[in-house]
Amino acid sequence: MGRVYNFSAGPAVLPEVVLKEAADEMMDYKGSGMSVMEMSHRSKTYDDIIKTAEQDLRDILNIPDNYKVLFMQGGASTQFAMVPMNLMKNKVADYIITGQWAKKAYQEACMYGKANAIASSEDKTFSYIPDCSDLPISEDADYVYICENNTIYGTKFKQLPNTKGKILVSDVSSCFLSEPMNISDYGIVYGGVQKNIGPAGVVISIIREDLITDDVLPGTPTMLKFKTHADNDSLYNTPPAYGIYICGKVFKWIKSMGGLEAMKKHNEEKAKILYDFLDQSEMFKGTVAEADRSLMNVPFVTGDKDLDALFVAEAKKAGLESLKGHRSVGGMRASIYNAMPKAGVEKLVEFMSDFEKKNK
Repeated sequence: MGRVYNFSAGPAVLPEVVLKEAADEMMDYKGSGMSVMEMSHRSKTYDDIIKTAEQDLRDILNIPDNYKVLFMQGGASTQFAMVPMNLMKNKVADYIITGQWAKKAYQEACMYGKANAIASSEDKTFSYIPDCSDLPISEDADYVYICENNTIYGTKFKQLPNTKGKILVSDVSSCFLSEPMNISDYGIVYGGVQKNIGPAGVVISIIREDLITDDVLPGTPTMLKFKTHADNDSLYNTPPAYGIYICGKVFKWIKSMGGLEAMKKHNEEKAKILYDFLDQSEMFKGTVAEADRSLMNVPFVTGDKDLDALFVAEAKKAGLESLKGHRSVGGMRASIYNAMPKAGVEKLVEFMSDFEKKNK
């Protein structure tokens, strides 16, 4: 049937130009006579790939020199443990709970010290971002933690919390590289790449150098120390080499598209098409407080489970893939990451409009 419009939350749509380039290089990368998939991570050729990828990411995000970029494995979920293991010197951390992933990170941190849930939006099924301008930040907190864009619930921090001088740690998995960000506002920014940047299996962590030390919690495994990866330029063990190579291609693509300012504009235009339709529709309703809407993940419902199921099934037949909402929320969700073309969102809205007419 050819390419569908893929609204999956992750692994998610990648730029076609990147997939085609990777296909062209699959059997023979730049005259090496082999695929990147087969290549030693210690080879000169691969060293160029990973170093170029890091430099391109630094360029795109204007990453300051006193931050390390680490390419690691274990997904964002392993970071839920790595962050407290490496940062919880006082055994205290403050968490803002705005969705399932923030909650899981908080529960993990409870294993290592006193994790405080200082704000939450669970009272309204995580459909908004709580006011974070004056939070009860713990005096001895080692850090304050957020999940910046909530993939399942479709909310996004438009303003970072006031951490009252404490280090901010942010999981940006589902909004990574979707718009500019000021890295020096954070101690750590990390994310799984399988939503906006590459194939599943790589997590990128950008960490301020003073937070990378040998002073970690007793019993922290070697592989879970930031310092292990930082001291070895992400090559302590075999990294997810092919995944990093694809990420590098996506960084080049973002540069060619005009960088993060251009990405933000592109993403705002796409999201507006869908939100504008939801706001005037009689059948479909968005589930998120307007001020906190994500540009990346757009959940919506009809209010009727059978109708929702019919919509997802019919949409699939029309080449609109993976629109079923997360099992914890139900309804539908359109993930419209960087690589989703505007035409995909237009096709979705056109389909929703027709569906509404037919099923009134």
